[in-house]
Amino acid sequence: MRDQTGTFDRRSYLKLAGAGVAVTGLAGCLEDAADDDDDGSESGGDDETEIVAGTAPGFPPFEMNEGGDLVGFDIDHLEAVVAETDYELGGWNEYNFETLIQSLESGNIDVIAAAMTINDERKERIAFTDPYYSADQSVLVQTGGDFQPSELEDLSGRQVGAQSGSTGEGIVEDEVDGAEYRSFDSYVLAVGELERGTLDAVVLDQPVAKTFEANRDVEIAFTFETGEEYGLGVRQDDGDLQSALNDGIAAVQESGEYEEITQEWFGE
Repeated sequence: MRDQTGTFDRRSYLKLAGAGVAVTGLAGCLEDAADDDDDGSESGGDDETEIVAGTAPGFPPFEMNEGGDLVGFDIDHLEAVVAETDYELGGWNEYNFETLIQSLESGNIDVIAAAMTINDERKERIAFTDPYYSADQSVLVQTGGDFQPSELEDLSGRQVGAQSGSTGEGIVEDEVDGAEYRSFDSYVLAVGELERGTLDAVVLDQPVAKTFEANRDVEIAFTFETGEEYGLGVRQDDGDLQSALNDGIAAVQESGEYEEITQEWFGE
């Protein structure tokens, strides 16, 4: 696991980010866009056993920058998984979420660990491991505010935000008629606008919504099931790595380490 010296304060991070700290990546269960890769990225592993991981900070508590360090559930989880294999984790590269798949395909990274939802569209380009996390979608509103929706139809005619390319964005655009939708580069920015009253609601992954609810003046109005599952992404021709990571995921779950990491980041 990652050696985290010092205590991570979610409240401090979220308040700081909401005040205008630049977010370095998009994240979450996003509908992938085929944007160009970032320039100057490190190359993937130099030998057969060393691998480089890619992620997209800005999606607490899965992946984020804290004091210049990359921390979060996905960071600890992947490092624990790789430790159960014959591979070695050579480092992490950070990208916008929308460039992760292209970075994997081009060989700049060897595995994606970024709360990426397994779906058929992505399977046409990359392979996924077995699922390691299940997440539904939640609707955030202002704490104690007048607007308290109980179903998606209640968002019609309202100012609703989500992160660009995310599942939340797809739900608002495809399933909510008449919503005044606004797209954001990160959920930190969207939640900040919700607190300021320029948005009526934000749609996002349930575990991330819970983190914002615990640390900002927002609350979950309702949650609905999507059947969404996160997986680690690898190249389609990298079956050996895919198999090894599957074994590592199972070993981390069986040993109880998965529960420890979950407790660390979600308090569950």
